[in-house]
Amino acid sequence: MKAAAYQAVTEDVILVPFARSHLEGALMLSQEMSWPYRLEDWDVALQLGKGFVLERAGTVIGTAAWWPYGETHASAGMIIVAKTAQGRGYGARLMDALLTSARPRSVALNSTAEGQALYQRRGFVQIGVIHQHQGIPRGRHEPPPPRLVRPMAASDFDVIMRLDRDATGLERRHMLEKLLQGGDGYVLQRDGMARGYAISRLFGRGHVIGPVVAETATDAQALIEAALARLGSVFVRIDTSATSQLGDWLGGIGLEQVGDATSMILGTPAPSSGPARVFAIPNQSFG
Repeated sequence: MKAAAYQAVTEDVILVPFARSHLEGALMLSQEMSWPYRLEDWDVALQLGKGFVLERAGTVIGTAAWWPYGETHASAGMIIVAKTAQGRGYGARLMDALLTSARPRSVALNSTAEGQALYQRRGFVQIGVIHQHQGIPRGRHEPPPPRLVRPMAASDFDVIMRLDRDATGLERRHMLEKLLQGGDGYVLQRDGMARGYAISRLFGRGHVIGPVVAETATDAQALIEAALARLGSVFVRIDTSATSQLGDWLGGIGLEQVGDATSMILGTPAPSSGPARVFAIPNQSFG
């Protein structure tokens, strides 16, 4: 393509802040990519964060969003360019706008194989791998005894916040409040103290279980079992680290691994202090 023709193609595409008026267009874009977002999932993402949209003649042809966790860290995701617009630098344009907005925070994201080169050119480095498990769980799942896992109460929130902060190193109060508004929470307790939590909520094709924060894989399984017992035979998705020690168990109960993503960061990872750690994430965008 000659320079003048390329300029004509790019000049009619404008970059604007992501607004509620773009939600329908963003949904259509994700459907084109076979990403299982609902309109409600896009809406929650926009309520929790901010981002940019590329428009051509009023049509959304690209999106990128990010979510602040305090003043030092953030996650990024929902970075999509329409198939007919790919290969023209639009992904780079979106990503550069996102980073200008989010920095100097450290920015984490989970990348598809196709996106890695774009992020690497901007200084992102790999820090892990996320495995996507999903399906309709097999068999009947009995809840753990209530002395071990119980439904979360409103009075648990501050304790859950501390657990989450210790496990992630992040300030995620706003996100957790929003996820719990539309979901069910579970608390794992031992010796009268909360040692882990999980949230189950509607998302995508069915329900997602995450975050799951616990001290051990056994405790994480108990929290997931509590959520599965309440959900019954419905489609469930769980995104977990490749090092979580949950993969074989999830596959064994019918939640097969169907994909993976590369966890990357630009900057410094958040300093987690434990002993609880993250066994499942809320989704691949929120991290």
